[in-house]
Amino acid sequence: MTSPNAVPDRMLTRIGGLLRKAESTDNEHEAEAFLAAAQRLATKSSIDLTVARSHVAGRERRPTPVQRIIPIGEPRKKGLRTYVQLFVAIAAANDVRCDVARTSTQVYAYGFDSDIDTCEALYASLLVQMVRASDQYIKSGQYRAATVEKIVTEKRWGRRVQRRVQAPVAPVTARLNFQMAFAARIGRRLASVKAEVEAEIVPDSSAAGTALALRNKEIELTDFYSQTSEARGTWRGPQASAGHSAEARRAGDRAGRAARLGTSPELDAARGQLTRGNGASS
Repeated sequence: MTSPNAVPDRMLTRIGGLLRKAESTDNEHEAEAFLAAAQRLATKSSIDLTVARSHVAGRERRPTPVQRIIPIGEPRKKGLRTYVQLFVAIAAANDVRCDVARTSTQVYAYGFDSDIDTCEALYASLLVQMVRASDQYIKSGQYRAATVEKIVTEKRWGRRVQRRVQAPVAPVTARLNFQMAFAARIGRRLASVKAEVEAEIVPDSSAAGTALALRNKEIELTDFYSQTSEARGTWRGPQASAGHSAEARRAGDRAGRAARLGTSPELDAARGQLTRGNGASS
């Protein structure tokens, strides 16, 4: 039998359409006529009827939002909050909403499959780059030249007094600040890419269909999230409780600017979703 991949889509669609008519009519004679016509076409083209039926079903299946759990790391692993920050930043630029587990070990992503796929692909690449860049920064020892402001409490004349002091930056503080700045820069870069793509595509549409599709997608995702999410409160992101290091943040921002976005799947996804018309397209 000829491989179904070698059969033109239009033939599969014709046969599938006849099968649908055969299955939907209440008239026994009509059903037999449609089925016979489908079988004749299928036989001439060496197409299995099951293949034709599934082809049409696949084309007509309307994408809907889903929830997917994204693993971030094992419990008590250090740095998970900045990992989460990176994923959330990527998600925000790809029409995906997120809830974060209290332990930061996983993220609950809400969106269309193709958008979540894009987020996972970007995250896998950028996480490696972020960790590698922060490791190199710490090993270089550059952070040691900086200081961090801390508040210390002392006893004076029987009273507790707080004062600000400059202390050497600890490696964990430098790494945290570096990764926070890296993730923030990635988020801004991807948001800029998204805005550019939409500005380029939407005005070129032959009708208002693309703008309407974008709006419909946003509404559908908002409704799905509000009905599905069980989150309480809002994730506030990683907190540099150990202190603020401006030098480490500048280094992290530079690394975020230089990070590779792979083959820019966010561009491909945006273009595809804008032109596919999923009923709710990006």
